[in-house]
Amino acid sequence: MYTSKCFSFPLNNCGKVAASLPFSCSLVSALQAPEHQQREWVLVCNTIYLTYSKIILESKGAIFGHLDAILALILQHYHNCILEKDKDLKLDYLNALIILTKILGSQQHVSFQFKFPHKLAIVTFMVDLFKETMQSLLRLMETLIVEMPTRIQNCLQLMNPWLNSQKDHERERAMWCTARILGFTAKMEDFKMEIEFTRLGRLVKLLAMRCQDPVDNICFLSSQAVYNLYCIFSKKKQMKKKMQGLWVEEDMNEVYSANLFYNNTFEIAEAFAEYFTQTQLTNLVLTAMEELTGSRAKVSLAAAQLMSAVMKKRGTDLTKVEEIVAGILERLKLQLEPNTKEEMLRALCLLAGNSTDSVVPLLLNRTLPWDRTILALWKVFGTERETTINVLQLLIGILENHSTEGTREIALQPVEAACALCEMLSGSLCREAIQELYPRLLLAVLCHLYWVIEQNASQKMVVYRKEGGSGKTFDPTSCALEVVKLVLAAAYDGVVVYADEHKCWNLLSCPKFYYIGIMELTSGIVKNCEPVMLHRILNLAKNLLNSVNNRQKILARTIYAQLLWHRSVAQTPGQDFVGNLIKWIKEPNLIMKEIGLRGISNLALHPRQSQSLKSLVPFLRDFVKSEARVTVQAVKALRNIIYHGQGEEVKVVFCSISKHLRPLINDERDQVRITAISALGHMLHRVNQFRPGYAIQKHLYSFLVPLLLSFQDNNTEVVKACGAALTEWTNVIGWSSFTQMFQHTTLSDHIQVLEETCKYLVSTCKRQLVGELLFQSFSFLKSSQSFLRTAAVHFIGLIAEKINLHYIHEEDVQLLRNALESMKNDPVESNQILVNTLLQNIEEYVNPADSTTSIIRYC
Repeated sequence: MYTSKCFSFPLNNCGKVAASLPFSCSLVSALQAPEHQQREWVLVCNTIYLTYSKIILESKGAIFGHLDAILALILQHYHNCILEKDKDLKLDYLNALIILTKILGSQQHVSFQFKFPHKLAIVTFMVDLFKETMQSLLRLMETLIVEMPTRIQNCLQLMNPWLNSQKDHERERAMWCTARILGFTAKMEDFKMEIEFTRLGRLVKLLAMRCQDPVDNICFLSSQAVYNLYCIFSKKKQMKKKMQGLWVEEDMNEVYSANLFYNNTFEIAEAFAEYFTQTQLTNLVLTAMEELTGSRAKVSLAAAQLMSAVMKKRGTDLTKVEEIVAGILERLKLQLEPNTKEEMLRALCLLAGNSTDSVVPLLLNRTLPWDRTILALWKVFGTERETTINVLQLLIGILENHSTEGTREIALQPVEAACALCEMLSGSLCREAIQELYPRLLLAVLCHLYWVIEQNASQKMVVYRKEGGSGKTFDPTSCALEVVKLVLAAAYDGVVVYADEHKCWNLLSCPKFYYIGIMELTSGIVKNCEPVMLHRILNLAKNLLNSVNNRQKILARTIYAQLLWHRSVAQTPGQDFVGNLIKWIKEPNLIMKEIGLRGISNLALHPRQSQSLKSLVPFLRDFVKSEARVTVQAVKALRNIIYHGQGEEVKVVFCSISKHLRPLINDERDQVRITAISALGHMLHRVNQFRPGYAIQKHLYSFLVPLLLSFQDNNTEVVKACGAALTEWTNVIGWSSFTQMFQHTTLSDHIQVLEETCKYLVSTCKRQLVGELLFQSFSFLKSSQSFLRTAAVHFIGLIAEKINLHYIHEEDVQLLRNALESMKNDPVESNQILVNTLLQNIEEYVNPADSTTSIIRYC
């Protein structure tokens, strides 16, 4: 009725319409009964303000000149027309005014068209009305809480759209209400245990996010709301304890405060962690995950911090772990803010520490080689001690249990475990964890390496790439080897240096020489690790000595035998070292024989043990004619028993093995020959300390020719060993004038040494001894080694030259001829020439008519 008439007014009458409102309202007040006055007055206001709104829209700016007059009357309409104003009236009037101001605010450049002198008064009036309305709504909600305390959660859920609004004022208003509701609930006199928050995870997540709101007042209100919520749960906890008859700690709420929760996501998670059910906890994490990719970096970081905090406290109680891991991985691949990404990595690290069996397999199953995201996760797993320990134990278990005898195809899971270790152990923060698990971890990665090299995987099979992109690539073998280096370097750098110097890595990469590499590596461990660690390794290896897994058995026995190099290990009480070693020596497997003999050799290094090992000498002698490496270890064992032996029995033991040792000095196998000559030198050094008599000295002459002939070898190591052995030989025999010559002989002057020695023999020794040595040299003319045949011819020639053959019996000369003539058809042409020349010289030396002395026939 009013609207249709107003539209026909000319614009210059607008002010008159506004001025007529007080009169209309007064008229309404006079004519209507009190119960109808409010309703009629509101209708008049609505009609006039609606009319102005329509005119403003239709006039296209022509009415702007009258707006000052129109708006000036708004306050008069309210203050003069109705004296008694209840809440409903105020709210209705506010709605009518909002319609007008909303239309007015939508007009472009309206602020430049009029002064609006009553703007502040109107805004103040509207704010007062709004506050009164909000207070009324708040009292309404408080009444509802008192009447139905179990519906608090429903009240809070109604706030969600505004708490998540993009508009600051809406979020602020909603958070104010939320804080007041929770505060009222926490302070209720008739507080009831029935108050429940079934969606606690979502609520805490929401409040925690608002604690990081860009609007400071919202952060403040949120921290108040969080504290009030905490007080509610603290109160419930106290009531529950009282009901159970338990002691209740007073002032529990003082542990936390609203100020502590302000901008502090970690403290919020810490405070509420114990109150979440599994479902609430999982929902909190899943909903927080949705905030990670938001536009507000501060809120995204808070979401990540909330996740990592609850995972640290309650990670073992999370469900839907696979979904959580997949969600985190998906978001980590996005362009997250650096701090948020770092916190997300930490969150998954903490989850892996609490739910290792669930998280680690999910990561291992990713396709090799892994991208940067997966590699970053494995690396961060090495930064939290608890996570590192748990993950390492799981990976160790995979490496220990994966291999099956006879498996030909390479399995991926152990290779994946090695790749994970490669990345985890490359950081510096996991050293303490490695130390704690060192023996088990070391043996697991070494056994894995053995398994990998036996698979003979292609070097083109890339399974690991450092830095996830352009870095160095690794195949299964090189990756396993890298893990071994990392494990060793993390605990003892000196072991790695020792391994480099002794070419351990090459040995460990070859299936045939793997156990030798383990021997050398264990030597480095013995040299660089403290005794406590050696005993830890020994105890673990001892449990695997009879493993059904052949790789584990070889590894454990090799380490066990080489650890005996250290005195504290060898003297460990209650250990049957000798019994175990002898049992291995008796096995048909040559590797086991060698390992057992190596252990005996190491035990013999310690004087107390050496004495008890003398009884094994007859048993050990039988192995000096075995395969090369077995022979070498048997000789070393005998050497150590004698060299570290005590008393006169040393000479007896030496004499008992000398005839078994002598043939080895000229053995065709270089390593056997070098070992035997070197061992002889050490034994002679020890024998000389106990003043050997004539019988032993005479016995030692049988070594002179073999040593002199081996001295002619082109192998510098053999020449060096011979020089050392001959030096010790001269000390025992008493050839002091030759000591310096043998000690400093080189490869270039060995012929001169031979000549000087032969000259000395002929001039100082009895002819019977010279004849014995000459006869001994005949056997070398048939040697398979050409240098020995050549050396024997030289030796015979020098003796023949120095001795006066005119006094040699004809039959002896004939023996000499016969021995040399057997070499006329020597495969080496130079030897043929050398023999023919020597035979011609002998004919010139000999005068059979005067020969009366025999030096050979009775040798």
